[in-house]
Amino acid sequence: MTRSVKKGPFVDAYLIKKVEAAKASSDKRPIKTWSRRSTVLPDFIGLTMAVHNGRQHVPVYVTENMVGHKLGEFALTRTFKGHAADKKAKK
Repeated sequence: MTRSVKKGPFVDAYLIKKVEAAKASSDKRPIKTWSRRSTVLPDFIGLTMAVHNGRQHVPVYVTENMVGHKLGEFALTRTFKGHAADKKAKK
């Protein structure tokens, strides 16, 4: 189920403060965040977010196509190393 339109998109308050500060100072350093649940807003476009994936911070450059999605969608948590059957077939 999606979030109510009346409430608006969810973004952690500390993340909004960091984005506003980066926009005001035109800082190009990545904004480090653990908030994978926050929604990407149009204010984030052009910034680089370092989103935590459980092990490290993955740099994510925000573009127009990402608006409305969650930050966690762009920092994968699992490393795909292939299927076991594919490795057997190659030998």
